[in-house]
Amino acid sequence: MSGTLILVRHGQSEWNLKNLFTGWRNPNLTEQGEGEARATGKALKAGKFAPDLFYTSALRRAQHTLDLILEEMGILNVTITRNVALNERDYGDLSGLNKDDARAKWGEEQVLIWRRSFDVPPPGGESLKDTAARTLPYYEAEILPQLKAGKTVLIAAHGNSLRALVMAIEGLTPDEILAREIGTGEPTVYKIGPDGKLVERVTL
Repeated sequence: MSGTLILVRHGQSEWNLKNLFTGWRNPNLTEQGEGEARATGKALKAGKFAPDLFYTSALRRAQHTLDLILEEMGILNVTITRNVALNERDYGDLSGLNKDDARAKWGEEQVLIWRRSFDVPPPGGESLKDTAARTLPYYEAEILPQLKAGKTVLIAAHGNSLRALVMAIEGLTPDEILAREIGTGEPTVYKIGPDGKLVERVTL
């Protein structure tokens, strides 16, 4: 019996809109972001998904996204597990800066390396490799056993914590995962077999 894993990136945040590096800072969703979350909830309900377990990060844009999804699905009175392991990568000294201002300060090439290399962190922050080092052990210890048991799990998190999961689940290389765009509010659904391996990627 296959388990089902639903990954959802949070809806557009106030800092996404302003083109700021966010990381572990805590802006809320924009009106558009709330709409994206509600649209995902409607799509999951239409697809007759019935999650058994719910996980999110310690950051409110992901938590608010999950709340809106559950509201649209008519799911009430559930336990939601929040864990810092699912947080966005920490952008360190870049956090709160406009991306254009960061390019002016450090140069376009350096900022691109920080954003798109697998293992080069920005000053005081995390690389995608660092993010995976906290996200994947949590997934393997807490979430994967539920999927192996045939449960349906819904995770609302962030572009880079989700990239770490997608990389492991799909067996992608660092270059392949860095090229993968995960849109705000966008759901990705997988069937996971009893052996913990990917069975199929499901299109909503």
